Amino acid sequence: MLSLNNIKAKEGQKKTRRVGRGHGSGRGCYSGKGQKGQHSRAGVSGLKRLGMRPRILQTPKLRGFNSIHPKNQVVSIEEINANFKDGDKITANILLQKGLIKRTNQPVKILGKDRLTVKVEFKGIKLSKSVK
Repeated sequence: MLSLNNIKAKEGQKKTRRVGRGHGSGRGCYSGKGQKGQHSRAGVSGLKRLGMRPRILQTPKLRGFNSIHPKNQVVSIEEINANFKDGDKITANILLQKGLIKRTNQPVKILGKDRLTVKVEFKGIKLSKSVK
């Protein structure tokens, strides 16, 4: 019959070190950390003690910043005037086919200070104030 006095630990499993449980435990009082100093206090990384600090400092870090808001792909009014006729509908896919943008998963914005000479309809594309 199973009871608390005959439960055995799994084979090959080490007992964890129980620290700070009184003088009689052998690891009471300072809990194996010595008396004073940086490592006796809480919140100190053990990496310095393990010799990993030089490795951490040597590893290359990724620099810079990547925004979660993608930048607009810019198309000028001159390109719209040159590549489209009256009555055309302009979407990101059509701009991709004409080679005016590189990808459809990023936003597209039409910029420029000239006037549109063709009457076109924009769908799913941002326009600057001057273009509107």
